[in-house]
Amino acid sequence: MRIAVTYENGNIFQHFGHTEQFKIYDIEDGKVVKEQVAGTEGSGHGALAGMLSDLKADVLICGGIGAGAQNALAEAGIRLYGGVSGSADEAVRALLEGSLSFDPDVHCDHHGHHGEEHSCGENKQGCGGNKRA
Repeated sequence: MRIAVTYENGNIFQHFGHTEQFKIYDIEDGKVVKEQVAGTEGSGHGALAGMLSDLKADVLICGGIGAGAQNALAEAGIRLYGGVSGSADEAVRALLEGSLSFDPDVHCDHHGHHGEEHSCGENKQGCGGNKRA
């Protein structure tokens, strides 16, 4: 199994469409056997699901994520665990232990405001309050 996590400075990055890196974990027999960080090369919302598919990710752990990206991940057969925050390594460990706390109804619905400063935290189930321009 391969798990991808939106990644920044050791933590889960809170806006899928603006993530600059994924941390990739290869899992065998319920244990992490390899870790690597992959840059997104500036890819945005639409291309990220394809990138994860190309990386052969089976699972994505992230903070906020819009409906379009959720649909693209579902079409690619990638399981989504959204609404997660904190340490990327701890989230993967919790997923493997069956104790990951996530939000099955996570969404990020501020799209259309790209290029403007916005706070996803204004939405109860948003992107964790992370401000990005």
